[in-house]
Parts: sequence; structure tokens; C-alpha cells
Amino acid sequence: MDKITQYQQNIIEILKAHACYNRSITPNVTSQIVIDRENNHFMLLSVGWHQNQFIYNVAFHFAILEGKIWIQQNNTDILVADELLQCGIPAIDIILGFIPPNLRIYSGFGTPIESSKAA
Repeated sequence: MDKITQYQQNIIEILKAHACYNRSITPNVTSQIVIDRENNHFMLLSVGWHQNQFIYNVAFHFAILEGKIWIQQNNTDILVADELLQCGIPAIDIILGFIPPNLRIYSGFGTPIESSKAA
């Protein structure tokens, strides 16, 4: 299996795991997984109604760009980058897209370990 296909599979497994969480507080809000393999975008949405208010929330948005996984959005307190590491994805292939480019070096992701220590 090539790297991109493996990364797609890892991301989808993570999204499926988080989509299964019980939403007993908001039973009319469902988790929806959006998968666009052709353009390499993957999202977990919360959609529905709660107390007469429409809910639409992007929990996670991943993209695979130039062979790396970009976490474009993480609106949770879940350390999803660590979950990617647990799947065997090297830290250099995980980019925290929601962090300003000049600060990413301090995240420990997306840069070689030697560069992160040098900064």
C-alpha cells in the first residue's frame, strides 16, 4: 500500500472512532464524516438541532498535501496529532495547519527533529 493510501486509511479510522462517541446531551446532533479521496480532504462534522438552534461544527479537517497530513482544523481538546503518531505516521509528515507558519517549528510536528532543536 502506498503512503498516501495508508494516510487516507489512518485518517478515516480516526474520524470513524471519534464519530462514534455518544452524544446523549445532544441526541438530535449527528456526526458526519466527509471523505474526498480524489482531493485528499477528510472532515468530521456535527450537524443537527439543539434547543431550537441549528448546529454545524467542523470538529476535524485533514488534508493530504505534498505527501504530508495537514491538520487544517481541530475544534476539540483531542490531541489528534498524537493519534496520528500512534498510527505510525512520522512527526515530520504531520503539519499543524492552524498554527502560524513561523510558530510550527515549536510544535514538534512537520519539521525534522534536528531543525526543531536548533531553533
